[in-house]
Order: sequence, then structure tokens, then C-alpha cells
Amino acid sequence: MLKYELIPEQLIYEGLITKDNLFSAEAVSEDVVLLSHEKAYWERLRDLKLSPAEIRRSGFPLSAMLLERELRIAQGTINCCFYALKNEIAFNVAGGTHHAGSNWAEGFCLLNDQAIAANYLLDRGLAQKILIIDLDVHQGNGTAEIFKDENRVFTFSMHAEKNFPFRKEQSDLDIGLVDGLCDKEYLEILNDNLEKVILLHQPDFVFYLAGVDVLATDKLGKLNLTLKGCKERDEIVLKTCKKLKLPIQVSMGGGYSPKVSDIVEAHCNTFRIAHNLYF
Repeated sequence: MLKYELIPEQLIYEGLITKDNLFSAEAVSEDVVLLSHEKAYWERLRDLKLSPAEIRRSGFPLSAMLLERELRIAQGTINCCFYALKNEIAFNVAGGTHHAGSNWAEGFCLLNDQAIAANYLLDRGLAQKILIIDLDVHQGNGTAEIFKDENRVFTFSMHAEKNFPFRKEQSDLDIGLVDGLCDKEYLEILNDNLEKVILLHQPDFVFYLAGVDVLATDKLGKLNLTLKGCKERDEIVLKTCKKLKLPIQVSMGGGYSPKVSDIVEAHCNTFRIAHNLYF
């Protein structure tokens, strides 16, 4: 998607980052993929042998190039975790592939980058308790399924209840929102729940999926947030993590407004907030 090129270009143009702040990742290794995805599914995906039904569900024509992209996104999110542990926050300009479950691809997601990174941290003893905050307009069904029996990971999803995926999984906390919800009500719900979740779970690492498909302009969303409201959402999450000294990795997630400038502006706002708070 064009936004993945335009976001870093805009941030460099504004002087918020330099090219030295950007890195590209290698492909994640098979053993790390298998911490989150079932072996049989991974082998079908690796060998480009998903069934026609599985490929339709993924939303993409399957190719070696697409698979490499997903593998690099996942490793990029892992790399971000190391930067976040050192510098409190780090971003994957892509990522947020939260519809991929342990044994399925869905909704333009083949491998679940934040789930893979969370399981990597747990497996390596780099985190003990993890919170995944998913504020994409669509429920993080794959993430919920992968961690359904893992009490060290708390999954929190705020999403449009009547939107895709139409078969929801059960997160540790799901907040299904009514169609057309506006800034004020959305931000009140987030404020009412975020710190409660943190106090309940006591995480030592946070993943944030900052999808901007919550915008009123989004053709695949069903909410009615303004650019200002979306920015305030990100500010709530990042300010809370900063205040509580919780390292946070941010993946961009969805954004499907007809004007790419709306998408880029909303995503860049997330970076701008982080720059103001952390740097």
C-alpha cells in the first residue's frame, strides 16, 4: 500500500525522524513463527500450498513475495521490541496483522506480527506479562485466538461490533462499539477501561495496534471519529504507557479512507505524539 512509503517520507520531511531512525528487517525464522502458528498451517503457507478456500479467506493472491513481506513485518515487530525495551517506544510502519490465527490467514493477514513478537518476548524471558491493546476498527480475532489459553498475555480489543470479522473470537476484554460512534463517546470508553486493564493485568510490556480505520472517512470502518479524535485516542494510550513507564511497540494496522492523505495524516499523528512525549 502507498501509505507505507508516504508515512516515513512525511516524517522525514517534517524533521521528526531521519533515515538513520529507519531499519528494515530480515525474515523471521521458522522456529519463532511456530511459537504462534501451528506447524501444519505454517508448512502449507511456507510451501505456497494453501487451499483455494484459504487463499480466498486471506484476501490476497498467494506468492513468495507476499510471504516474504509478512515474514519481514513479523521480524520488524520483534526488532521494535528491543528498541522499545531500550528507548520506551518503537514503531513498525507496517504490521498489525491481527486477523491471522494460529492456523488460518484472513483479512489481508497471513502471520500475526504482534502475536509472534509477544511469544518471542515470553519465550526469551524478556517480558513476563504482556498487554495487547488493539484499537483497529476490526476485532483482533486472530490475536484473541492465539492467546486464549495464555494467561501471561491480556488481549484488549475495542472495535465496531457489527463489522468484520463477523465471527468474533473472545479477547480477554472485548468492547464492541455501535455503528457511528463519535469522538466523545469513544474516548470516554477508552479512558474508562485502559488504566483498569493495566491495573488488573500489571503488564511489563505493551503492544499497541493503532489502526486508523476508526475514521469517519474510512470505507471499511463503521465508526465516526475525526482526525482530532483519532489523535486523542493515540495520546491517551501513549501518555498512559509513558506515565507508567511501560515499554510499548506500535504497529500501524488498518486505514482505508479514499484519500490517502487522510490515512497518512492520521498515522503520522501517532508518530508526532510519540515524538512529543518521548523525544
